[in-house]
Amino acid sequence: QVNHVESGGGSVQAGGSLTLSCVASGYAFRLWCMGWFRQAPGKEREGVARIGFDGITEYTNDVKGRFTISRDNAKNTLSLQMNSLTPEDTGMYYCARGLGSDCAGGAPSHYNYWGQGTQVTVSS
Repeated sequence: QVNHVESGGGSVQAGGSLTLSCVASGYAFRLWCMGWFRQAPGKEREGVARIGFDGITEYTNDVKGRFTISRDNAKNTLSLQMNSLTPEDTGMYYCARGLGSDCAGGAPSHYNYWGQGTQVTVSS
């Protein structure tokens, strides 16, 4: 069955960096849009970045220039390189699969098969 396992979260100080990974299984990863999302305590889940099957990427304004989403289709792995982290980046980070090959949008409703998440905590 479709499964996603995130890893790479941790605690860092502001200005630091982390790289998140999401290993996919149970389907043809290379054919699907993939996205990264985050959820801070007491807030709704929000889209952070997404990448289509063709490698086209989009980012929410908050992370443009700081985060980079990428995919390694040979390893069925989605990554999120996060630089210049701020306390506002704190939250649980999830990966999920889009509803098609192209990414129709960044809203969580456009994605399914969520992983269990990996926690990112940024201290000031």
